[in-house]
Amino acid sequence: MSTGRCRPAAGPVRAVPVCARVNFACLPCAQTGSAPATHGPASQTAVVFSLLLLAVLVLAPTAQTDRPVEPRWVGTWMSAQQLVEPANMPPAPGFTDATLRQVVRVSIGGRVLRVRFSNEFGRAPLDLTAAHVARPTGGSGIDAPTDRALTFAGRPSASIPAGTALVSDPLDFELPPLAQLAVTIHVRGAPPEVTGHPGSRTTSYLVAGDAVSAPALSDGVLVDHWYFLAGVEVLAPASTGAVVVLGDSITDGRGSTTNGNDRWPDVLARRLQDAPAAAGVAVLNAGIGGNRLLRDGLGPSALARLERDVLAQPGARWLVVLEGINDIGTASGGRAKGEPGATADDIIAAYGQIVDRARAKGLRVYGATIMPFEGFTYAGYYTQEAEADRQRVNAWIRTSGRFDAVIDFDAVTRDPAQPARLSPAVDGGDHLHPSAAGYRIMGEAVDLKLFTR
Repeated sequence: MSTGRCRPAAGPVRAVPVCARVNFACLPCAQTGSAPATHGPASQTAVVFSLLLLAVLVLAPTAQTDRPVEPRWVGTWMSAQQLVEPANMPPAPGFTDATLRQVVRVSIGGRVLRVRFSNEFGRAPLDLTAAHVARPTGGSGIDAPTDRALTFAGRPSASIPAGTALVSDPLDFELPPLAQLAVTIHVRGAPPEVTGHPGSRTTSYLVAGDAVSAPALSDGVLVDHWYFLAGVEVLAPASTGAVVVLGDSITDGRGSTTNGNDRWPDVLARRLQDAPAAAGVAVLNAGIGGNRLLRDGLGPSALARLERDVLAQPGARWLVVLEGINDIGTASGGRAKGEPGATADDIIAAYGQIVDRARAKGLRVYGATIMPFEGFTYAGYYTQEAEADRQRVNAWIRTSGRFDAVIDFDAVTRDPAQPARLSPAVDGGDHLHPSAAGYRIMGEAVDLKLFTR
C-alpha cells in the first residue's frame, strides 16, 4: 500500500526524481527528510504541485519587473514656512503691486519641474498675477533665453486661498544637479500676514510693478529673506528619494555665508551628488531658526510641522532629526518665569513620536546628537542643569536603539579639552552656531552609506 513517501525504485536502475532534477524539494521529501529517489503514485501529485508552485515563484517576479516603472515627483529644494515676524517683513514697495525675484540652489536635477508657493499663514488670499523660472546669471540677473512662465491649471495667474499652498503645473525645464534657479513672481495683493522663510541666507530682489521677465532688477531693493516660496520638485526615476533634515537655526545655517550655500545640508548635498551610489538623493532643508520640538517659537514646533515639512514632502525616504537644543536652552529661563520648560524626558518622548510617525510613512529615521553650547550668552540659555539634560538626551540617542542610525554631531564638534563647548574649528563666534568651516565639518561627518539607494 502506498504511503505517499519517497521510496527506492522497484528495478535495479535508480531513477533521478523530478524534485531533485529541478533542485526543489517535494513536500513528502521535505516532510520526512528522506533522500529523494523515485516517487510512488501518491507522491506524484505533490511533485506536480511543487512544479506549479515553482513556476509561480519564478514567473511572478518576471511579470512584475517587465512592467514599466513610472517616474515620480521628488522635492529637490524646500524652505520651511512660518509666519514672518515684523522685523523681517518686506521693505517698500511691499507686496501691493511688486515683482519679487528669489534664487535657490537645488540638490538633484531633472527635466520637468514644478514650484510650490505658500499662503499657509495668511488670512486672506495671495494673488500671483505671474510666476516665472529662469537660470540666474548672478545678482538679480537671469539668462533671458531660459525664462519660462509657470501656469496654474493652465492659467498664467493664481489666487492662493488663505491657509493653503499651491503647486504649479509641470514645466519642461532643464535643471542640472546643484544648479541655481531664479523664481520671479508678480504679486498684486497679499495678506497682512506674510508667509515665508526669514533665514534664507540668500539675497532676494524686490521692485515695484510687473517685471517678471526683466533681464535684471537693477533698481531692486535687496532683502535676505524668502517669501511665499516653499519648494521645487522634479520628475525623477522611481529609485530617486529625498532626505529631509528637521532642525533649528543650526540646520537653517545661521553663521553660514550669505549666498554661499555652505550650510551643513548644502555640504551633504554636494557630497551625495559626487557619490555614484547616492547621486539621485535629494536634500531638503527643513530648518527653522529658534525651532523647538515641543513648543512653538519663531515658527511652529517640530511636532506641529512634521506632517507638512517632512511626511508630505514628495519622495521623502530618510529623515535626519537635529532638534532639541532650543528646548533645553529655554527650559531653565522658562521655569524661572513660572512657564513650562521641557525636561529631558519630554524631549525623548518627542523623539519617539517623530520616529513612530515617520516610520509609519516608510521613512528611515536618523537621530543627530545635540551639540555643545557652553558660553552662549543668551540669558539663562546655558546652565549646569541644561548641560545635564543635553548629556542625558545624547546618551539616549546613542544607546536606545530607537533610531535607525545615529549621526554623532556632538562628537565631531565638541572641544576635546572642554567637551561642553564647541571646538574653535567649528565655533562661529557665539558658542552655539558653527561657522562656514564648522558646517563643512558637520556635512563631511555624515556617512553617505546611510543614503545609498
